[in-house]
Amino acid sequence: MDRDATGAQARTYLLEAGALMGRVAETCADDIAAAADRLIDAFRAGGALLICGNGGSAADAQHLATEFVSTLTLDHPRPAIRALALTTDTSLLTAVANDYGVEGMFARQVDAIGRAGDVLLGISTSGNSANVLRAAERARALGMTVLALTGDGGGKLAPLADVVVRVPSTVTAHVQECHLAIEQLLALLVERALFPDPS
Repeated sequence: MDRDATGAQARTYLLEAGALMGRVAETCADDIAAAADRLIDAFRAGGALLICGNGGSAADAQHLATEFVSTLTLDHPRPAIRALALTTDTSLLTAVANDYGVEGMFARQVDAIGRAGDVLLGISTSGNSANVLRAAERARALGMTVLALTGDGGGKLAPLADVVVRVPSTVTAHVQECHLAIEQLLALLVERALFPDPS
């Protein structure tokens, strides 16, 4: 192994990731704030957040749901916030995929759980994941708010969403890295709006 070459590759990768995060701050901050406002309004009205995505985005869905239901930091105690990842129940996912096709695995859950006033967050780096698109269509039909996290362009998901946060990159890994930061920021903005720091 050429350690110098590996180190140079590591620095290049990290600098690219950092530069993209800077572009996200410049181009996505208003959309992130708009998404947070939609979540705040929904939670204040008693609504819930449903989250879906595939692969790394499925892990993001679970991570973000956990931040809302558990807590961001133990030094800021607050009640649980209603959020659910639609990516976790393997029995349900495999049954729906078998019976209705993979494209329906999230939409079927939206039908079962979602209601008007709730929010669906679809996470898709391409914006073209068929099962996320189907879930967004069902959510809109039920009168839910639809939020989307995508990469550059937004894909077919963008027109289905009320608010789209488009990370300005087509590099999947870097888009996912930015999605994680955006999700953490959404959780922070929502938490502090609903449950301000008493100090």
